[in-house]
Amino acid sequence: MSGPAAADGPRTETDGERRSRQALEASGIPFELVRHGRVASLEEAARVRGVSPEQIVKSIVVRRGEGDFLFVLVPGGRTIAWPRLRALLGVTRLSMPDKDVARDVTGYERGTITPFGSTTPWPVVADLRVAGKVSVGAGGHGVAATLDGAEMVRVLGAQVADVTDPEPSG
Repeated sequence: MSGPAAADGPRTETDGERRSRQALEASGIPFELVRHGRVASLEEAARVRGVSPEQIVKSIVVRRGEGDFLFVLVPGGRTIAWPRLRALLGVTRLSMPDKDVARDVTGYERGTITPFGSTTPWPVVADLRVAGKVSVGAGGHGVAATLDGAEMVRVLGAQVADVTDPEPSG
């Protein structure tokens, strides 16, 4: 269940990585951990993880209200379609918390966030394109889990909807 060590050699598992791995193990979903170190782009992340860019799934923390957050699972190359997400959730306003608030409500630093092992099990909305083999963050910089997207959505109890648009080109 684990992939190659990062290019800078073996290292100690962080608390976030441990929480994520334990939650993935408890989920019963087969997964592979890939350690690749930091990357500079979606394309580089896809290359080192052995997947295509659209198979990378970003876990975005969204604030629905005071003390009320959720995760939105967004495929690579796509961005949240805010009007559709607001309509789905029946709210008129959503926002993205700053990095400190995101860390406080998930236990993960920005760039390592995953619903697996979050310190609070917030609701999950998954874009309908999250399917097949996907790669998600696994609680540490340069650490990802490759697994079946439909199984991930099922285990997380995610609400599935068309909530993303292609990222603007350029």
